[in-house]
Amino acid sequence: MLFASFMFAIMGAFAKLLSDHMSSVEVVFFRNFFGVLLIGYSIYKTPMLHRGGKIWLLFFRGMMGFLALGAFFYNIAHIPLGDAMTFSKTAPIFTAILAYFLFKERLSIGKNIAIVVGFVGIVLIMQPSGFSLSKTDLLGIFSGIGAALAYTSIKELRQYYETRAIVMSFVLIGTLVPAILMLLSPWFYTPSLDFMFCEFVVPSATMWFWLIGMGVSATISQIYMTRAYGESKAGVVGAISYAGIPFAIVVGVILGDNLPNIVTIFGIILIIICGIVVSRRDRDV
Repeated sequence: MLFASFMFAIMGAFAKLLSDHMSSVEVVFFRNFFGVLLIGYSIYKTPMLHRGGKIWLLFFRGMMGFLALGAFFYNIAHIPLGDAMTFSKTAPIFTAILAYFLFKERLSIGKNIAIVVGFVGIVLIMQPSGFSLSKTDLLGIFSGIGAALAYTSIKELRQYYETRAIVMSFVLIGTLVPAILMLLSPWFYTPSLDFMFCEFVVPSATMWFWLIGMGVSATISQIYMTRAYGESKAGVVGAISYAGIPFAIVVGVILGDNLPNIVTIFGIILIIICGIVVSRRDRDV
């Protein structure tokens, strides 16, 4: 899981390099396009076997995953990599809240306290001016909420679809929707909607190298993360996954990000503590 977290930070580094030359929407397009090719080839070699029946939930999972990834990549382009990574790591907080309301899963006193602590950490990272939040703050929060909605839907989808179908819903929607948005950009683009509409940029040779690096590092991260969850308790592995935040901070600084200030560091620490507590199952404690 440590290696998977490091590779995920490397993926973020490639995305940040690409964001200097193309929009986050196009980065998301290429990130998922490679996934469609890989999953599609796997399905071609070994056809899927499942009963199906929840097509709209499958579409919902794919759309929420795409929107969360889009918000994450937009923030990678506009705020320090460590901050963007921390926002995405708030997903367990929102997953616990959604599980309580949707599936009536009980939360212990410790987890309730951890959720409150996590929200304090989010506020410390955002450091809002008055009651106003920046676009990156709002998108950062949504990257956690969107990921939580996607993760929550998987619990139901696993009863109807195999894993490849669930992943394909994500990467296929994450390829088609950005392509449509880029086609519509000449008519709908405004600076305030730059996280949705953009002009397509033909990648240069260097950009293709970064795109391939992003795809390879993301795939390696996914493989080793899956292996980690298969080898040990989910709570232990989930806790180690937060190593991705300091990895992202270091990689971001190498790429030119400023070191986080003391308030931001404290907020990151609170979110890490909260995420570890909330993501652990009672039997893992």
